[in-house]
Amino acid sequence: MTTMSSAAVPPARSGISGGLLRLLRGCSDALVTYWMRREAIKTLRQLDDRALRDIGLSRCHIEAAVTGNIDFELVRIR
Repeated sequence: MTTMSSAAVPPARSGISGGLLRLLRGCSDALVTYWMRREAIKTLRQLDDRALRDIGLSRCHIEAAVTGNIDFELVRIR
């Protein structure tokens, strides 16, 4: 049987402070993700129809493509 040194495992944060830090981290990650997606949507909307067609998108699919909710196998753009 082997034993593990307590110095090898960092202490877990417990209590209110650990939960609050996880909550703040989750909120900040979600906010950054939201801003990045809005910026990508804004950039794609500035492209003309030909440029969008070159990358396989149409205007109605921009938001779905940025959020990852589009199945490119089912979408055919002419």
